[in-house]
Amino acid sequence: MTRLSLGYLLTGDVGGLCKTQQDYQDDFAVLKQQAGSSIVRTYSVIDINVPQYRCEVAAAILPAAKASNVQVILGLWAESYESEKAALEPVLTSQYASTVYGLTIGSESLYRGPEKGGLEACDLLPLIDDARRSFGNIATRVGTADSWNKFQDGTADPLLSGECSGKAPVPAVKFLLVNAFAYWQGKNISVDAVDTYLDDLQQAIGHIQKASGLNTVEIWNGETGWPGDGGSSYGNAEASTVNEEQFFTNGVCAALAWGINVFYFEATDETWKPKSVGDDKSEADETHWGAFTENRVAKFKLAC
Repeated sequence: MTRLSLGYLLTGDVGGLCKTQQDYQDDFAVLKQQAGSSIVRTYSVIDINVPQYRCEVAAAILPAAKASNVQVILGLWAESYESEKAALEPVLTSQYASTVYGLTIGSESLYRGPEKGGLEACDLLPLIDDARRSFGNIATRVGTADSWNKFQDGTADPLLSGECSGKAPVPAVKFLLVNAFAYWQGKNISVDAVDTYLDDLQQAIGHIQKASGLNTVEIWNGETGWPGDGGSSYGNAEASTVNEEQFFTNGVCAALAWGINVFYFEATDETWKPKSVGDDKSEADETHWGAFTENRVAKFKLAC
């Protein structure tokens, strides 16, 4: 985009029900009016968080976004790529060419890796290439979203070169979303959380630019955020709305000032979500990460 953007993450369900076109239009109205935001991203074309059936996210969000003059980065789960692709093909028509900002294939697939149900880079690369060939006439940007350290440590390098041993080379990936959460590193909001967040981004972006060349890849901060009141603390990272606002003001706004487009995780609280279980078997609440409450009330001033 020609100007710096602050976008928000949206999921496909609310309270155990699939979101409708009207639900998305209500989301967009609040995001535009109270946050000045006109771009969102999703994780999946067919959200399967609702047990009874899958949510047809693309079919609901695209007409809502077009009517609201909002752009969308559509996510497709890499691990179920063929199903996601099949669901998107009849929906992604030329009428949405200006609505779809891009596609991301995979969400932290490299971070999870094969041992946790994710993928290696050389398994992800052909999926991105297939999506580019299948949808590139409408979605001009096709890439992936992953954790900052998987770009910094070289895990994602095959995506940057388009080359994998024993396979024919494909075009290098030129659209990358880098996720960075100082909270999940247990950093104290008043001591080192903001510095850690910005340093993580710098390390990832520096490696990408060294491998690909300066300004040849469009890079966004794909996810960042902090849990508000009702959330779980993690190490020295304490969940509270006061701390969430401090991270937004001092961290997110700093990244924007630094020249990085940011997606905030997430738009609204999701109080119906089950607790997440970490590698150490401990439970963590992920229901209060929204910039807005579940009733779409802003928790603090969403402006830099």
